[in-house]
Amino acid sequence: MTTGAEIAGGGHAAATGGGRGPWATAFRRLRRNKSAVISTLILLIVALLCAMAPVYSGWLGADPFRSNLSGMIVIDGETVPVMQPSTTGLGLGVTPIGPTWDPGGYFLGADNQGRDVTARLLYGGRNSLLIAGASTAICLVLAAIIGVVAGFTGGITDMVLSRILDVLWAFPVYLLAISLSIVLLNSSIVIGPFTLTAGSLLLPIFIIGVIYVPYVARPIRGKVLALRESEFVLAAVGLGLPTHRILARDILPNVMPTLIVFIPILLALSIVTESALSFLSIGVQPPDASWGTIIQDGQTLLYARPMVALAPGLAIVVTVLALNVLGDAVRDALDPRSKVR
Repeated sequence: MTTGAEIAGGGHAAATGGGRGPWATAFRRLRRNKSAVISTLILLIVALLCAMAPVYSGWLGADPFRSNLSGMIVIDGETVPVMQPSTTGLGLGVTPIGPTWDPGGYFLGADNQGRDVTARLLYGGRNSLLIAGASTAICLVLAAIIGVVAGFTGGITDMVLSRILDVLWAFPVYLLAISLSIVLLNSSIVIGPFTLTAGSLLLPIFIIGVIYVPYVARPIRGKVLALRESEFVLAAVGLGLPTHRILARDILPNVMPTLIVFIPILLALSIVTESALSFLSIGVQPPDASWGTIIQDGQTLLYARPMVALAPGLAIVVTVLALNVLGDAVRDALDPRSKVR
């Protein structure tokens, strides 16, 4: 005869598979998925290149954040200015040098301030990936707390939290992000002993982390509502087990796969959102750079030096595409209904 304790313990066993069973199976499926492996390698290469930004900049001996309008460069043994006389129209003004395809300097050319585009691309990628990763972590933590509390507690708590999520859900994502950015960038934020200035990277991290909370918290709440009515949770409650024990051993292990599936999706959304905000000058602020700010720098050079804007745009496309492919693979790997390849 099955006792209530055995049923209660069965929920934890189902979540963990009596050890590492389901997680090991999911990892095996993911490892055998060629698309997942390729996308993971692409992401690792992008992250490694961006992490090497200070090394590359030091090797060049150039500051990618300082104007270099009077700089010179040697090409095929000939010293030429970085900002060359314009050859279009009336020949007025100057045009930055185009791609040299030489890793030793100006591989992708220069921007309108004479700065090395490749170095700025790597530094911008560091900030874009940092903001995406941090905002994803904030979003998942907040969404998990809200979703679990609302779904497991129920009653007035669930109603209040659900209405707050509905209000945030009603706002278009970019409209909400732009509104928060404009308000927060016009004044510093004081939280106890900490002060966030308008140029702090923590502001876009906070903004992007908050706007996507409803999109994660609602599925988590629905999952917890279903788990709360399951036999092993009802048995645990009937046995009088502490709430924290039920949450830690029966609820959270069953919610974790949903949270994991959201990670690559949120990373991709965060990169695109940050780039859009930075392009509009309400995201990353100078002297910091991101892929979005570099695209903004290159919009006036689209006809003369298109690589200034195309390079960060291609970086965004490749990174987001790899994350989307990886996200689909992770979802399939964690789906118990899918067959092991």
